[in-house]
Amino acid sequence: MRHGSYAFKTDIGMVRTHNDDKAQVAMNVNGEVFLVVCDGMGGANKGDLASQLAIETMVDAFRHKRKHHFGYTNRNWFTKAAKKANAAIYEYAENNPDAKGMGTTLVCALISDNRLYTCCIGDSRCYMLIKKNALKQLTEDQTYVNFLLSTGKITEEDAVSHPDRHVLMNALGIFPSLSLAFNEFDYQGETILCCSDGLYNQVPLDEIANILSTDERCDQKADSLIAIANSNGGSDNIAIALWECISND
Repeated sequence: MRHGSYAFKTDIGMVRTHNDDKAQVAMNVNGEVFLVVCDGMGGANKGDLASQLAIETMVDAFRHKRKHHFGYTNRNWFTKAAKKANAAIYEYAENNPDAKGMGTTLVCALISDNRLYTCCIGDSRCYMLIKKNALKQLTEDQTYVNFLLSTGKITEEDAVSHPDRHVLMNALGIFPSLSLAFNEFDYQGETILCCSDGLYNQVPLDEIANILSTDERCDQKADSLIAIANSNGGSDNIAIALWECISND
């Protein structure tokens, strides 16, 4: 069982009129840790409801999850839970015309003993603090710009200011079918951060790593990150789910 501390917070930012981001951290009876962040889309079309449905479905599935010792069984669990969340959002939108087109990103991290599993749909991200002041991105953005970048059509410099940089190639709840990216990593007690683009687009990664490397409490670190994002413009909602390992039995 992992012992640690955690925090999860969202903020409306400085520009938006409502908050579509949701975040949560939970532990289950098996001693596993689960982080999840969702960035809802649709605004008036219930983006906040899409992210709430996703969070509630994924956390409920986690609380009832059996402990799996193999990567493929955890992948199957992620897929089943995400499909249930996808169906809940899609069916709500189908039955409520004012919610047509609502959807959400989804990023999850599952810590189970010495393994870390990530699931990603869209462009919310999971990071690992691999050493003091250094972050490793564990997920890959499912965006049009990242597709252009990975195929050599544009440079990293182009990607920063590309007019289509917010266009997603994948989202939860938009279609009746679902595709997700799943990865597995060794885990030795590193700090794990899941966040929406409202954080990483506003705060340089080295600055995020510096905050995570301080001796502040988890909740203080989350507050500091949100404050910096807002001081840098706060152009979007901000969601943070943070886990720090204290000891391992």
